[in-house]
Amino acid sequence: MSITAELARLSGKLYVDGGWTASASTEHLDVIDPATEDRVGQIADATDQEVDQAIDIANRARKVWCRQDTRSRAVILHDIAATIRRDKTVYAEYLTREEGKPYKESVDEVSWCATAIDYYAELARHQAGRIAGATVPGQFHFSIKEPLGTIVIVLPFNYPLVLLCWEAAAAIAAGNAVIVKPHEQTSLTTLKFMEIFGALPPGLMQVVTGGARVGQRLIASGGTHGVAYTGSVAVGQAVARTCADSFKPCLIEASGNDPFIVMPSAPMEMAVRGAAFAAYLNCGQVCTSAERFYVHDAIHDEFVARLVAEAKKLRVGNGLDQVDMGPLATRRQRERFEGLLARARAAGAKTETGGGRPANLNRGWFVEPTVLTDVTPDMEILNEEPFGPVAPICRVRDFDEALELANKSRFGLGSNIYTLDMSEAFRAVNEIEAGILWVNAPLLDNDALPFGGRKLSGSGRQLGPEGLEQFQNTRFVMIDPTASNQDFWWFPYSKEESFQRK
Repeated sequence: MSITAELARLSGKLYVDGGWTASASTEHLDVIDPATEDRVGQIADATDQEVDQAIDIANRARKVWCRQDTRSRAVILHDIAATIRRDKTVYAEYLTREEGKPYKESVDEVSWCATAIDYYAELARHQAGRIAGATVPGQFHFSIKEPLGTIVIVLPFNYPLVLLCWEAAAAIAAGNAVIVKPHEQTSLTTLKFMEIFGALPPGLMQVVTGGARVGQRLIASGGTHGVAYTGSVAVGQAVARTCADSFKPCLIEASGNDPFIVMPSAPMEMAVRGAAFAAYLNCGQVCTSAERFYVHDAIHDEFVARLVAEAKKLRVGNGLDQVDMGPLATRRQRERFEGLLARARAAGAKTETGGGRPANLNRGWFVEPTVLTDVTPDMEILNEEPFGPVAPICRVRDFDEALELANKSRFGLGSNIYTLDMSEAFRAVNEIEAGILWVNAPLLDNDALPFGGRKLSGSGRQLGPEGLEQFQNTRFVMIDPTASNQDFWWFPYSKEESFQRK
């Protein structure tokens, strides 16, 4: 089946109870290819009844899955990961058509899904609890890990598959069911990706499409038991407030506004190439993009000149062509980004390169990779998340000022520094206020280490053992195998232990 025909088949569908079914909703949302502005399909705004039905199905399915031993679960998950590796190019094309990123970046994203699933398949076998030394002779004291129940995953458009797998792999490996509410822009890719999970019990992994109402109903339901949300600060706060009403555990990954410090000891070529990658990857639509550049005065001018040259080399165009940078994902994203650039220029920032739309691309939501200088710490461009391909550069006199400005933010997701001075590197390790620090190695992830932020960047962690624990309860168990007398603290209290009046 051609990809056009498959997108048409998936349009208006939900994935529930192990298969695709047409939604009864009369409300549909168009999905637009950001590189061509052509409509590639439609998604249903699922009805309340369909949402509730998916929750009921998930709660039945999780009980079946939870009875399986962790080794059997791991075998199924490893098989899913192997299928992803085999068919990664298939899903990469769907992703590029919906989200816009270069095909190479889409293939990378699908590949990362497989490594996360493999990691959690094994970790769940090792993180089942622990034994503690008993405080009473003859007793046995231990803790066990158990699943939360049914997990709601609300996804963004920028990395819809890898974020799905970071969270769903941990949740399912821990014994939970999952209901996914994908972003409206990338729902068809997510629906297509569900064929990967066909070996799971029907209903264990489901996709319910739609807008904010659908997500709100899933999150607020008494039939769901945990939430993982990635998106804006405002919506993340609303999700957390809803979860707080029932003390429902929630993982929130909200906005980032990551600093990128460059010091004189840094190898200039590597610092510039790293900066370009950190600023322009996925057209700047990365929560951990480098978005605030603090460059030492001694190397500022050379760094700017080299970064401008690097930005001008980038090939911009349709992600299915031989390009380095695709379009922004939606018209709304481009309008927001262009408004931010216009206000930065009005406030005194200077455009060294970029700042507009590519002259040779008349269709699609393309923008140029941009470098701004004369940026001051108070400017909006340094205090909000641009979520677009821009490198705003602020000149600093020394490392202390760079560190101070890096920490002067409402956000605290990622952070970067280029330096070969180990005293600076270790000061950054100890003093940077962020959940992630990259020293001379921007934007890399590691499945075995936690990903998440501080401040308004959210709460909780994905990846690592911490990512598994997000979807687990811990139960403390104390066993006395002989039901022995425990008069060392039972009634009646002895006279010697009572208060002695004088």
